[in-house]
Amino acid sequence: MRQDSPFPDFIAIALQRDPRYHPHAYELVRDGLHLAMKQFKAEQKDQHVTGQQVLEGVRAHALAEYGPMALTVLNTWGIHQSMDVGNIVYNLIAAGFFGKSDSDSLDDFQGGLDLQQALSEPWLPKQTRSRP
Repeated sequence: MRQDSPFPDFIAIALQRDPRYHPHAYELVRDGLHLAMKQFKAEQKDQHVTGQQVLEGVRAHALAEYGPMALTVLNTWGIHQSMDVGNIVYNLIAAGFFGKSDSDSLDDFQGGLDLQQALSEPWLPKQTRSRP
């Protein structure tokens, strides 16, 4: 990650390339990635996290910050599915804020997390939650 320029500068570059997402969506994904790095770094030797780990970090951060409104907030910012998180990550990679390894791919974000369920289910009454 580059830290020598203010993050809003990287958001501006990303928005020029892809205006689908609100600037706050970029901040949420950045913060979710940082959370994932903290959560999963004990499992790894470096600070690299997988797409699925980023999704988990974004999910946890969104629930902590926005509670029952998390899904509504993310949808308002243009995040509707896991690929939207991947697109934001890759827009920030293209802008120079995040790095990636040769094995990383946008496909790493495909189908890993149902945002509708992941952000709504914690707030449902226990008897209506899906069972594993």
